Amino acid sequence: MGEETVKVGRRGTVVIPSDLRKEYRIEEGSMLIAEAVAEGILLRPAAVFSVEMYTPERRAEFLLNNAVDAEDYAWAVNEVRKLGLDPDKISHARPGK
Repeated sequence: MGEETVKVGRRGTVVIPSDLRKEYRIEEGSMLIAEAVAEGILLRPAAVFSVEMYTPERRAEFLLNNAVDAEDYAWAVNEVRKLGLDPDKISHARPGK
């Protein structure tokens, strides 16, 4: 693909030519990264991933279930208490059992 001139509109909007949008699968609502480079501004598709937010109870479950020995388990119990939770009320398996 060669070069095309595009016009900057109100509020800085730029229309990306349709052949480029098709080639790079850019649709309405797609996220792009705008990066300053030596030659000017580089626009490239951004990868967007959803992030799971864990509740304190779920974090406590991870901590307790991932303990590998008694010392690690004691540390996890302490961390769970720092979260304001009772380790005995969190479903988990103690190490070695």
